[in-house]
Amino acid sequence: MKVYNTLTRKLEEFKPQKKERVTFYQCGPTVYWIQHIGNLRAMVWADLIRRSLNYLGYKTSFARNYTDVGHLVSDADTGEDKMERGAKREGLTPDQIANKYIKIFENDTEKLNILRPDFKPRATRFVPQMIEMIKTLLEKKHAYITDTAVYFDVNTFPDYNRLNKQKIDLNIKGAGKGTVEDPQKKHFADFALWFFKKGSHANALQTWASPLGEGFPGWHIECSVMARELLGKTIDIHMGGVEHISIHHTNEIAQSESANGVTFVHYWLHNEHLVVDEKKMAKSEGSSYTLNDVIEKGFSPLDLRYFFLSAHYRSKQNFTWEALSAAKEGYNRLKNTIISLRKQTDRTILSNEKLVQVDKFRSYFSESLSEDFQIPEALGLMWSTLKSNIPSQDKLDLLLQFDQVFGLELSEVSEPEIPSDIIDLKEQRDQFRKAGNYSASDIIKDEIVKRGFRVQDTNQGTVVLPRNSKIKP
Repeated sequence: MKVYNTLTRKLEEFKPQKKERVTFYQCGPTVYWIQHIGNLRAMVWADLIRRSLNYLGYKTSFARNYTDVGHLVSDADTGEDKMERGAKREGLTPDQIANKYIKIFENDTEKLNILRPDFKPRATRFVPQMIEMIKTLLEKKHAYITDTAVYFDVNTFPDYNRLNKQKIDLNIKGAGKGTVEDPQKKHFADFALWFFKKGSHANALQTWASPLGEGFPGWHIECSVMARELLGKTIDIHMGGVEHISIHHTNEIAQSESANGVTFVHYWLHNEHLVVDEKKMAKSEGSSYTLNDVIEKGFSPLDLRYFFLSAHYRSKQNFTWEALSAAKEGYNRLKNTIISLRKQTDRTILSNEKLVQVDKFRSYFSESLSEDFQIPEALGLMWSTLKSNIPSQDKLDLLLQFDQVFGLELSEVSEPEIPSDIIDLKEQRDQFRKAGNYSASDIIKDEIVKRGFRVQDTNQGTVVLPRNSKIKP
């Protein structure tokens, strides 16, 4: 199995620390607002990777955190805390804001059929452990104290930029948004581990007493601590968006390895962004869509999940309503195929040729997953399987196996409920067709269609479905 490691910028053979056991951490949401579908794509992709690992025989320990303190608007060390911004916006406490948006997020992930994490820590529940790691960094001379914060000293960590590949002296001091930087910082790239309740944070809503001084943790220290406490000092996979490479994940490596004295992460995976009409999603342009927006347009959450399957996690994906409509049509066709296959219950004895073909489809599917989780390729393979000449029941078996990864709930697909009077007409039509009275059967067909249903003839007789459904012969 190979994965693309951002640290080395190449495909590498995947070797977890423990045979067939994978520790996997994903940077989760900052819970001050409803997550847009770009954020949800990242969550779906972590789920697809986790399901792929499970399918290939690994057992995963998966953690996805909630950031409910310390994430400043600028993503660096200046600006307003996002949780405080949300609290002021809605007249609630930061804890109430977190509870509200965690609930919405978990409802969204459940609708998208994302497996529940083994661990879903909240940053505010790990502050004592953060304080201990910061104390360790101070003792090891990797951190220092100014009047306003405790900072990590990047000059004490060799090869600080090995993940982001930047040349540190080319960084521009004070770049980005926010207020004036702390003049007591030794180097402009030094980052905050702990903010004191003073200066621009004198009125902070979330603070903790500590030996360091009253204050709150910086964003970067949070993931380092939660990953260590839940998964260990060294983890196999750490995943996040490409926007985390330059600062957040670079800082996680520096502080984790300086404090713990061991490699922090073996494989760094980063998902690309979802864009809308080839542009970055923006609230100002009304293109920062939520899952609720998708549902209100008449789509199901699994229509959106099917759409996400069509582009690799390391590729940007362009969202349009037309593209989602095409995904909906493809997903409906898949569900209708399931219904059709279930009606064809006879499993023929497989010839050696067809038996080999079934095994090949299964093998090709695993190979696609093993090549850096090529889900779009695996999806195409699924459709090739359905077009093949292997028996229907074997197609159905393969489809349900593949769905262990896709997560489209294909095993739960059922034929739409048809009114009893339409079922009566269908049975009458089947009797006429058996008797060779095709003119009478056509009259009944016209009546069924007039009532808003589709009619299709199969080897098992008449199939009736709602008008907007199609069934594969």
